[in-house]
Amino acid sequence: MEDTVGWLRDRPYYEGQIRTHETVEGREASFAECEVDGRLETALRERGIPRLFDHQVRAVEGVRDGRNVVLATPTASGKSLAYTVPAFERALDRRATALYVAPQVALIEDQAGSLSSLADDLGFASGVTVARYTGRQDRDEKAAIRERQPTVLLTTPDMLHYGILPHAHRLWDWFVERLETVVVDEVHEYRGVFGSGVSLVLRRLARVAERFDADPQYVCCSATIGNPVEHAATVTGQPEGSFDLVTEDTSATGPTHWLLWNPPEYGDGEGWGDGRRRSSHTETRRLFVDLVERGFQTLVFTGSRQTAERYASESAKELRKRGAHDAARSTVAYHAALTDDRRREVEAGLDSGEIRGTWSTSALELGVDVGGLDVVLLDGYPGTRMSAFQRAGRAGRGTDPALVVLVAGEDQLDQYLMHDPRALFDGDPERAVSNPENDELLPDHVRCAARENWLSIDDERWFGEGFPDLLAHLESTGDLDRRETPDGTRWTIDGSPHHSMSLRTIDDRGVQLKDTRRGEVVAKLPFEDAMRDAHRGAVYHHQGRKYEVRDLDLDHGVAELEPTWADYYTETLHEKAITVERDVTGKRLAAREDVPVRFAEVTMRKRITGFQRRDANTGQPIGEEELDLPETSLRTRAFYFTVPEDAERSMRAASGPFDGGIHAAEHAIISMLPNEVLCDRRDIGGVSTPMHPHTGRSTVFVYDGYPGGVGLTREAYADIDALLGTTLSMLRSCPCEGGCPACVQSPHCGNANDPLDKGLAIELLESLTGE
Repeated sequence: MEDTVGWLRDRPYYEGQIRTHETVEGREASFAECEVDGRLETALRERGIPRLFDHQVRAVEGVRDGRNVVLATPTASGKSLAYTVPAFERALDRRATALYVAPQVALIEDQAGSLSSLADDLGFASGVTVARYTGRQDRDEKAAIRERQPTVLLTTPDMLHYGILPHAHRLWDWFVERLETVVVDEVHEYRGVFGSGVSLVLRRLARVAERFDADPQYVCCSATIGNPVEHAATVTGQPEGSFDLVTEDTSATGPTHWLLWNPPEYGDGEGWGDGRRRSSHTETRRLFVDLVERGFQTLVFTGSRQTAERYASESAKELRKRGAHDAARSTVAYHAALTDDRRREVEAGLDSGEIRGTWSTSALELGVDVGGLDVVLLDGYPGTRMSAFQRAGRAGRGTDPALVVLVAGEDQLDQYLMHDPRALFDGDPERAVSNPENDELLPDHVRCAARENWLSIDDERWFGEGFPDLLAHLESTGDLDRRETPDGTRWTIDGSPHHSMSLRTIDDRGVQLKDTRRGEVVAKLPFEDAMRDAHRGAVYHHQGRKYEVRDLDLDHGVAELEPTWADYYTETLHEKAITVERDVTGKRLAAREDVPVRFAEVTMRKRITGFQRRDANTGQPIGEEELDLPETSLRTRAFYFTVPEDAERSMRAASGPFDGGIHAAEHAIISMLPNEVLCDRRDIGGVSTPMHPHTGRSTVFVYDGYPGGVGLTREAYADIDALLGTTLSMLRSCPCEGGCPACVQSPHCGNANDPLDKGLAIELLESLTGE
């Protein structure tokens, strides 16, 4: 790998693009003694596992001691054995059951294969049987699983919600009454709306288990995050103090060479110019082809299915042009939209080495077993250190050296890391958040709980302190029926509330995108996404095809598309206003005792007013049209602060626009928030105004982009001083003059990034931080 890094440096077309070369040294494995059931020990030895790593033993012993456990260790560190050993031992000893919950069916399939193989090695007489229970099975297959009564059941949160909990007393009583172990895999994935919903599903599971006198332990597997115990406790509903934490990976690894790679700017001038750089996709493709041609098995992580498909095809075409026909034939794309058979085929090819090059979405970030690869390329910073290191963990075969290249995009976080690499390698891990008290989600889950087992006032311990008021409200609206019983007042419900809700979204309204020439529906978008991406005149990309939207009918939920050869893209323009409904809490900035920061319940109103057409090559606007679309509103949570009077006087006295200064500061804060909290910047939004009626002052708001809020701005508010400091550091590190995509411009701005003033944003943040 040292030679390869040198070879890359010597390529004339790569000159000056390697910003940092960091080597993470390998390590030898560390083992510990662990007495395992003899039958299981024999089966593990036959599979080449004669002993357990030290971190696996610590987790196993924690479970045996009656504790909940969180394993927060890197990819491929052997987390699965930490729950497999106690779950199988309990099944061998007393036919106790274990439930494995994972966020994706691909993980279920992968784990089911390895666990079933191990159970088969134990023999039929052991009584250990493994089954998967997913939405891809038909009714007869599901009935057959229940008849077999497996001791280890693998499922998704969705099937736990739709298929198990509603029928726990009639069809799954045999499983729940013997439930001793619940494995929550990839627990860091349970954040935002999905994580908040899953948190409530697991509370409902614990409530049903208690009805059967079962008290399972929880084993949560996580990537490295900043708050593994706190997050696992939030997701599972278990006390923080009940968890043991295991974070040290004691498996063997080889050295990993990290390259931070910055594509060149457009033009011939020195410096950053206007901040526009060659596409990270283009640069990653060239690296990919060079490395695959040199014989390295290479995996690219990129941001979308369309990008993966397009650049896998272009990479194969370039390899054929170079005469590397075998490498071209073994270059593929991988994403969640592939068929099950095709995904398994690619996974097997990666594991065997038959597939030499892959462009993938985040679908391969999680724990699907694809062996160790030589090289991982990150096509743009994935937004969080957690995700970057999870993806990088795919590189490394045993103790052989591996290469990871982060090819930067031109936006704020990417360029911040190019100028401050220590922020990537030495920075604190981001915190994962979910909000099981989201008042948009709670009513549906409480209705489901009433169907699973009659509610009582004591259920406040599962659903939070607002539960009594929610009960009264649902009874008043006819959503719950009140019953007086010998045991006291109970609430129940008829029907099937489970199927009237989704775990992964709050608003289930959708718009079908119809290719009018083919007469077929090509995709479906959520209602608000459709107004943004499928309005009249929008250019829409799908599976390598480009369409123009001819009409959007929101009443009937249909957008009509026609193929187009347009050489431009479109961006919407919008207006936003925000109303403070209630201040929840407040505090003062550390450096400015006179500046209050508040966390509040707010309503954000947004109306899309038009769209711009922008040149596909330069990004410059080439036309604009108005749109007449309905206003939408979002009841959510936000933090906000007012501009100090002295700072405002100074900013208004400067030559630039005051509005541009607070607008640029808002953009910069939003861009850096994912550096503190696990989220995508599309998950949050902002409003800056020179005069807000609630404060009577110029004010900057940053809000959760989900109804009810999912905890993102709550976490940012808790550490607001650090967020403002990081934002200022990012702005100062960007040497552009007036603001660029690497500091204050946003691709999601509804005002076309006008006005913006980077200098005034720096002045404001210097005032707020005392720096």
